[in-house]
Amino acid sequence: MSAPKPSKPEPRIIENVAVDRGSRYAVSGAPCTGEADAKAFIKALTRKKKFAKATHNTFAYIGADGPVKNDDGESGAGMVILRMLERAGLEGHIVCVTRWYGGKHLGGDRFRHVQDAVRVYLDALG
Repeated sequence: MSAPKPSKPEPRIIENVAVDRGSRYAVSGAPCTGEADAKAFIKALTRKKKFAKATHNTFAYIGADGPVKNDDGESGAGMVILRMLERAGLEGHIVCVTRWYGGKHLGGDRFRHVQDAVRVYLDALG
């Protein structure tokens, strides 16, 4: 008889972190040891219809092989997440900021919203 596979921890999702000019933000995350975990996390997240329809699912994590980021079309946002993870010393954990575009460009304010979302997530981790 084979041993059961260990279950993956449920991702933490915090919705409605920010709303600005129609754009909405959420943040989510989970333990992540490498690229396979990151791909599985994003795949699971985008199975949820709401997140599949998002304009951007930007993420970063610091794994054993070093830092990884993905902007998903939101240029520069992955680096913002990565820098915050580095400052917090959070390794082995993926953080994803999701944006639903509201029809108006936010300029540099979008980076503030990404920072705010990551801060909310880090605070929730304790």
